[in-house]
Formats: sequence, C-alpha cells, structure tokens
Amino acid sequence: MGLKKLAFGKTADGKRVDLYTLTNAGGMEVKITTYGAMVVSLVVPDRNGKPADVVLGYDSLEDYIAGGYYFGCIVGRYANRIAGGKFTLYGTEYRLAANDGGNHLHGGLRGFDKMVWQAREFEDHADMGVRFSYLSPDGEEGYPGNLACTVVYTLGAANELKIDYRAATDAATIVNLTQHAYFNLAGSGSGDILNHELMINADRFTPVDGRLIPTGELRSVAGTPFDFTRSTAIGARIDADDEQLRFGKGYDHNWVLNKEVDGPCLAVRALEQHSGRTLEVYTTQPGLQFYSGNFLDNRIAGKDGQIYQHRGGFCLETQHFPDAPNQPNFPSTILDPGSKYEHQTIYRFTAESARRPRFRPFQHPVEYHIS
Repeated sequence: MGLKKLAFGKTADGKRVDLYTLTNAGGMEVKITTYGAMVVSLVVPDRNGKPADVVLGYDSLEDYIAGGYYFGCIVGRYANRIAGGKFTLYGTEYRLAANDGGNHLHGGLRGFDKMVWQAREFEDHADMGVRFSYLSPDGEEGYPGNLACTVVYTLGAANELKIDYRAATDAATIVNLTQHAYFNLAGSGSGDILNHELMINADRFTPVDGRLIPTGELRSVAGTPFDFTRSTAIGARIDADDEQLRFGKGYDHNWVLNKEVDGPCLAVRALEQHSGRTLEVYTTQPGLQFYSGNFLDNRIAGKDGQIYQHRGGFCLETQHFPDAPNQPNFPSTILDPGSKYEHQTIYRFTAESARRPRFRPFQHPVEYHIS
C-alpha cells in the first residue's frame, strides 16, 4: 500500500503538473494527474492475479495536451452536448463554444479536461486519495458564475475507486461533471471491446437526432439493441439496422437509470470473459452515457506505442442528461447560489473465478421518476 507524488511535466505556460500513484493491498494501482484531474492508469488483477492497466491513455503529459478523445479526464462544466451551443437561464441566453458540429461538447474549447487542478493527498485508515479543486471563473467558455469545483478520488481496500463531485457557485449556472475513462478490461491496447458483456440497469434511454441531441423522448429499451437488462456482448447488436445506432456510429447514448435507493445505485456491470475482470459502477446520477469507442480510428498511438483499435475502449459516463438545459422535462442541471452540487460514482473491480459469470438480470427495478 502507498501513496506517492511525482512531477509529470509542465504546460506550455510553465505550470507544474504532478502525478499521484495510489496502491492498495488488493493489487490495484491508480495514477491520477493534476492536468484535467485525469486517471492515466488503473491497474487491477485478473482471475489469476495477473495485473493489467484497464484504461486507455498516453505515456506523457505532452501527448495528453496534444491528443484528443478526453482519455480519463474530468469533463466540465457540462459533460456531453448542448444543442446549438446555447441555453437560456432565468430569461437570459448564454452562448457557448460550438465545438462539435454546431453543438457544445464537454465544456467547450478549453474545458476542465485542459486545466491544471490544485491537489492535496490524504490517507485515512485503509483508504487513501487525492482531493482536486478548480475555480472556474465567471464567463469561462461562456458559462455564468464563479464555480468552485472539488473532485475527490478515493482508493479503498476492496478494489474500489470512489469519486465524489462537489460544486458551488456565486451566480446561477449549469453544471454536469463526469469522469471520461475508456475501459478495456482485457488490458489497454489489447484489441476491441466487442466481446465484453454489459448489463445496464435501465429500462429507458434518450434517443437522439442526427446531431446526437436528445429528442426529449424517454424510449423503452425493450425489443431494441439498447436493451442491456440482461448480460449481452457489446458487439452482439452494435451493427444492427437501427437508426439510433447509425446516428451514433454505434452506442453513444444516454440511459435513464433505474433508481432503487437515494444513495449510489448499481448502474452497470461489465465483464471480460478471458481475464475474468468485472467492473461494477454505482452512482447517484440519473443517467449513464455508454459510448463504445466509435471514433477511435486505428491510428491513435497510446501507452507503450500501442495502437488503439476502432472500438478499443468503452466509456461509462455517469451524468445528468445531455442538453438538459434545453429540455424542460429532463432532470434540472441548474445550480443556484447557496445550493450544492453533490454526486458520487464508485468503480468496483473483481475477478470471476469461473469462465461463466453468475450475473442475474435486473428484474422489476424501481424506476427513476422525473420531476
């Protein structure tokens, strides 16, 4: 077990960037950098105890600065898309960068993924972690209000990585933070993820138009390629003749999570059969963006010179719904002065001892009711 801090380089304007390494007794190691509060490495053992890094990324700070794809970063102020790069809040229209085909995506041209965060490490009994903070000034990327953000990563003894998000503002604004890790449970750079099996605890998803903006409908997954209520290989239906899959070039959609308790609920189980590695995601958020790495293009040189294949990683972004500021029927993402933004997501890793999992289907969950 241990926690250490090393220099990771400097940005073009001379800001120092650090790299924190957290290691527990269960064979799990997490490396997180102050640039973008990014998870750059996440090592977990397989069923035979063999470790592997299960997130995609780069070897150097320079590659993270030059590269795209949001590997492992914290996304903000607003994760996902906002239609037309604009929204109206209490009668005032705000215009944001249109950095995605006319839409605003993942916080704009210089979102939280491109900022150097302040960091402070801590150790508490069997847990250890790093508290990252960033003050987003009023008007940054077009957003109103000074937004003080804190993201706390905690590594527990039971191979859990817990992420706590908090934010407060001095003027009404919108906020939607998430973690944008790309997972490959067979190991980073080991091929595509189409044989990974997923279960998503959601009876509905939010269909999109050709711009990948939600239509406002909450559509049942029943009878569609979006039904992951039973353990299903990602590749089983990804190329089906379905308009939504054509729009996303695969899966790039928000699922409406079934909420059973007020605290973190099980949102996803993912399994890679060969290694036995299993990932469970718990969250307090109402939505989950499952993205199947459709824009990875077989040309990206990642860690150790590995070429990341098309669909070589998948994202499980716990979130509020895309374009919620323009969708009055979606859960609100407005944060007012005096209110607090608080959410939690937990990644729990285990290894199946047998080649077949004992995943039970999600049955009769209590649905999340939009108010």
